[in-house]
Order: sequence, then C-alpha cells, then structure tokens
Amino acid sequence: MIAQLDKEFVRASKRNTIVRLQSYFFYEGRPLTTKGQWINPIVFFLFRVWHHLPQMRKVRKPAFVIGTGRSGTTVLGVILAMHKKVGFLNEPKALWHSAYPNEDIIGSYSHGPASYRLDADQATKKVVKKMHRMMGSYLFWTRRNRLVDKYPELIFRLPFVLKVFPDAKFLFLVRNGWDTIQSIDHWSERLGTTHNGETHDWWGRNDRKWRCLVTDLVSGHPHFSKYTKELEELKDHTHRAAVEWVLTMEEGLKAMDDYSTQCMMVRYEELVTSKDKVLQDLLGFLELPEDETFTEYAKSKLNAAPPKSTLDLPGFILDPFVSTMEKLGYQ
Repeated sequence: MIAQLDKEFVRASKRNTIVRLQSYFFYEGRPLTTKGQWINPIVFFLFRVWHHLPQMRKVRKPAFVIGTGRSGTTVLGVILAMHKKVGFLNEPKALWHSAYPNEDIIGSYSHGPASYRLDADQATKKVVKKMHRMMGSYLFWTRRNRLVDKYPELIFRLPFVLKVFPDAKFLFLVRNGWDTIQSIDHWSERLGTTHNGETHDWWGRNDRKWRCLVTDLVSGHPHFSKYTKELEELKDHTHRAAVEWVLTMEEGLKAMDDYSTQCMMVRYEELVTSKDKVLQDLLGFLELPEDETFTEYAKSKLNAAPPKSTLDLPGFILDPFVSTMEKLGYQ
C-alpha cells in the first residue's frame, strides 16, 4: 500500500495515517524502482524552499534505523510511526540528496559521482543548515517532536550523520544472514525493471550501487580486497547480497564499539518473539513515553516468518559469511 500503510494502521490512528501520508508525498521522494517519480520535481522544489526558510523546529535526538535492507528495517520504522511522538521517514534519500548531492549510490536522482562512505568533513556548515531546516520543517508540519529516519546505508556514514546531528541515536537491526540475502534476491525478482535500456533493481541504475560498494567498501577490506576482480564480475543476486550483508554487519559491530552509548542493536528474531521486552527496551533507548496504541499495533504486526534454508555460496564469500554469522550468535 501507499506509504507502507495497511488497514490495521489506518484503523489504529487516523492522525498517524495523515502523518505518514505527509511524509510519503512531501519528504521521501520516489526512488528509481518505484512508480510516481513524476512527483520528485515537486518534492525537490519544496526542499529548495525549506533550505532558505528559518528553522521551524529544533531537531533533538533523531533516531536512524540502519543495517542491511530486507532485514526488518521497514517493519521497525512503521511500528515506530504509530507512536504519538514520532514522525517516521522511510528512506528519505531525496531529502539527503538535496543537501549533499554526492550521496546517491542508487542513481535515483543523479548520474554524478557518489560515495558509500561519507565522513564528518563532508558535512559542511551548509549541509548541516540544510538538513536541520528540512528536518525541522518536517517536525513542524507533522506536529511531532521526535524524528525516526530509516535509511539502512547510513550505517557507512555515521561520522557524517553525527556531524549533522551530534545527539543522534542509531537502531542497528540484525537478522539471520540466510533470511536477509534471500529476501534481497526476491526483492529484485519482484521489483527490478528495465527502462530505456537500463536495469533498475536492488543494485541501482545499471549496477551503480554494486560498483560503489566494490570501489568504496572492498578496497582495504582484510578479506574481500583480495577478490576485487571476482567481485567486479559477480552477477548472482544472492552472492552479491551475502557480500553486502557481511560488510554491513561488520560495520554495525564496529559502530556498537565506537558509539556504544548512541547505538542499540535490535535483533529481528527477538523483536518478533520477545515483543514486550524489546519494545520496552526501544522506548527506553529512544526516551519515548509509553503509548498504548503503539504497543498494541506493534504486537499485532510483529510475527515471526519461517527461516530460510542455506544456499551454496562461493568459498571466498562463504567463509566470511559464516564467520560473521557466528559473531552475531547465529548457527
């Protein structure tokens, strides 16, 4: 459904439904693999307006859902969108792109150069001002005081994000690697398209995201850097997804050490089986008050899915994949 809304969400809260629609139509933009991209010129026009307006509301302790896509990040974001204090933005990459054009690794909004990693020195005063003005306008118009932004790839940009929002909090979502990589494969099967001779799928416009991943993340990696040539030629979606998952999980574990007070690991399997405890932990970490509507909706939506089977992976991918699974406590 539009804006990740379902019948239960709409029935649970009309006000939260309106906020999600505001988020969807005026702040998130439409990425490459979706319909409705005609709205992007309107969205970017609004961004340019907000760039030049005074900041409408302070952005305090924004929370960012990070990790590997297809690991439950959307589910986590949507249930948080039911909280009366929260405004949830689902992958507002158009908004980030309007403030820093070289961040678009997918190619949804630009054909120019892009980087997977962004460091603190790239968050100039101009970028910081733009982001605070846009996010502040979002909180003002939605009448919310806490921002939750789901953008999984920000896990590789934490110094950049923290330069913009020093008091940010991060929810690092972890899911069994076998489940995640097969979900990525199915996503590209369902939503991948060909347009004007270009392939648009999980790996961006004509593999733009994959090329950025190999260039920016593999170079210098203790294991994968030895296989740069093999990775450049890799075509299988599940094999690529396994590499992305390993690199992302390693980055998340490092973030848990480097930013321990600002990062919380959320294990998907615990989120859907130990609902009461994890939801209480989330509210405590995000410093949000109890909200009965949020809790009831979250419990109704958090249902465990059957685990996926293992797959055949090339040896040079399987070894670090298994090692990372073990570090995360998976068999």
